[in-house]
Amino acid sequence: MAVPRAYLEKIRSVYPGLSLNTLDFNQDGMVNDVVVVNGEVVCRFGKHPWAAEALRQEARVLALAREYTSMRTPEFEHLEPEFVTYRFLPGEPLTRNLLLWLSPEARRAVLADLVTFLRQMHHIPRAAVEAAGLQASDAFRTREDWSALLAQAEEHLFPLLMRHQRAWLLGHFAPVLEDTLDLNPTPRLIHGDLGVYHVLFDPDARRLAGVIDFGTAGLGDPATDLAVLLSNYGESLVGEVLPAYPELTDHLDRARFWAGTLEVQWALAGLVHGDRALALAHLGGARDVLPLGR
Repeated sequence: MAVPRAYLEKIRSVYPGLSLNTLDFNQDGMVNDVVVVNGEVVCRFGKHPWAAEALRQEARVLALAREYTSMRTPEFEHLEPEFVTYRFLPGEPLTRNLLLWLSPEARRAVLADLVTFLRQMHHIPRAAVEAAGLQASDAFRTREDWSALLAQAEEHLFPLLMRHQRAWLLGHFAPVLEDTLDLNPTPRLIHGDLGVYHVLFDPDARRLAGVIDFGTAGLGDPATDLAVLLSNYGESLVGEVLPAYPELTDHLDRARFWAGTLEVQWALAGLVHGDRALALAHLGGARDVLPLGR
């Protein structure tokens, strides 16, 4: 699909001397359209009016990440409402299949880098987070939110599910309904959306190249980030490197619960919004996540 003329005009106004030789246009994101110019400059355009505040928060998060973590992350060159630019960070999406092709030593080193980054991010001093004026992550969920999600699933998904699937879903949410799962952790700064496409791998160095897209970052439950790692790579792989962040094991049950809801959340989004692509967003994820309490 051709890049909209308004986008090209905006890019030229910010980079008047930049030749637009190759343009990689990506509309897959739910918040931003992305144009990568010449494989060098990433230009993100907000799709919604509220994207402006999201980009401002992301800029503040990235400033803290550069100060408190050792991971390579984007650095905004230009920021205005609904439009930001930064230098392209090269790397491949860190998929489970890619990890499994690595030697056990290399695989553990890569995952340890990622877990160490999370520990650094989650332990940014609360005073620094508050001084930056950061809001709650879009991934933040209360017990009431989870109960509402189950009600939606019963309304929209149950008619399409077999008996054993309905039984699994009710069993999975039982600790929330029975108030046996602690859902009141101390809020930390979280990434909130560590999909494989946001974690970059350097195939030559066989190490992490960086982490991108902090648009969902904010105050939230550290279990949210761990849950995405479990869903992406599986507990058998992630569990090998949790000693790099021993406190994270305190959040494991919530992470297991979160991981089990990801397919439900996206299936619901696909049905409610009439977008079949959303329902398939977590196709191909890991399956070796243990039940709660194990």
